[in-house]
Amino acid sequence: MALILNLETATTACSVSLARDGKLLALKELNADYTHAENLTIFIEDVLKEAGCELHSLDAIAVSKGPGSYTGLRIGVSTAKGLCYSLDKPLIALNTLRSMALGILTSRKDMITSSSLLCPMIDARRMEVYCAVFDAACKEIKETAAEIIEENSFLELLKDHQLIFFGDGAAKCKTTFEGNANAVFIDNIYPSAKDMITASEEVFSKNMFEDVAYFEPFYLKDFVAGKKKGE
Repeated sequence: MALILNLETATTACSVSLARDGKLLALKELNADYTHAENLTIFIEDVLKEAGCELHSLDAIAVSKGPGSYTGLRIGVSTAKGLCYSLDKPLIALNTLRSMALGILTSRKDMITSSSLLCPMIDARRMEVYCAVFDAACKEIKETAAEIIEENSFLELLKDHQLIFFGDGAAKCKTTFEGNANAVFIDNIYPSAKDMITASEEVFSKNMFEDVAYFEPFYLKDFVAGKKKGE
């Protein structure tokens, strides 16, 4: 049982939650165009103030480790590590895609059967996505990978299962799988710190902490610098 601060910055969403014993106390988030540098520390202050808690009372800091945006992940992880160093608190790192799947299992349980599969997707430019596939118990059955979406993607799974696609990369699949009754899409789903709460509490109870000095985000792919807008 613990008081845990959860930080989610893997995509355009900047999200912070505070939870005690696996229950949400406060949430502050904004899904905009990478405002993490401006908002993350402010959101941390806001959720602590809302819950009437102090930084020193935290038992751990959890961070979404990726995959996702290189810059977003760097900001989230560096902030989490800085807090852990200064407060002498343990660091928890959670797979971004699994947290998204846990969120769907909680919020959309009415549409999920025992044979349903969940496929969270994060946009990775062009027709590529970061994705994984989880069963209805959130067990990973297709490991996290960077995949280029094409006609034959996921066909084997779609033969026998309802496959639920969500996340900002899922729109790339809609045209490809149009007409397949087993392909279901949920719009407007993005990573949220509220969906980290169950997993971070579980990890804390098992003392499965990261080495703060050496932990790095799960980038999945090497960073490639792009042009700024207007160039």
